[in-house]
Amino acid sequence: MNSIIGTYECKIDAKGRLLLPVAIKKQLAESLQSGFVLKRSVFETCLELYTMKDWNLEMEKINKLNRFVKKNNDFIRRFTAGVKMVEIDNLGRLLVPKDLIVFASLTKDLVLSSATNSIEIWDKEAYEKTVNDDSIDFGALAEEVMGSINFNENGIS
Repeated sequence: MNSIIGTYECKIDAKGRLLLPVAIKKQLAESLQSGFVLKRSVFETCLELYTMKDWNLEMEKINKLNRFVKKNNDFIRRFTAGVKMVEIDNLGRLLVPKDLIVFASLTKDLVLSSATNSIEIWDKEAYEKTVNDDSIDFGALAEEVMGSINFNENGIS
């Protein structure tokens, strides 16, 4: 998947169907035929939607782990827990399985947020709480994560 751009609000119905916003459907157009993978997030109480192409790239990395190392085996089991193959129907809806709805505490209002090679699917209230968390100094976090990266070849950032 080329990086998806944007944060979008949508709704999920009582049957677990969410209608993807038009802007996301357009960005995912070339991936519609091959399907998607939906999984629990590792760090947050949300879901992650991958194109099949990007999921296969993730699995290439995972498959390089030695399964005879217990820590690796435990990681693989937890990383793939609840993974589901999903499709987007002709109306542009994605059916979210019940166990994943429960995991992410999804209610009626959702936020779909770009996250490099995946789309995070959040309950709107949980998303707002996470992005507005005052206990995180975003400036300091940005400096720690990105501050030592030199963006051009001569080392000047």
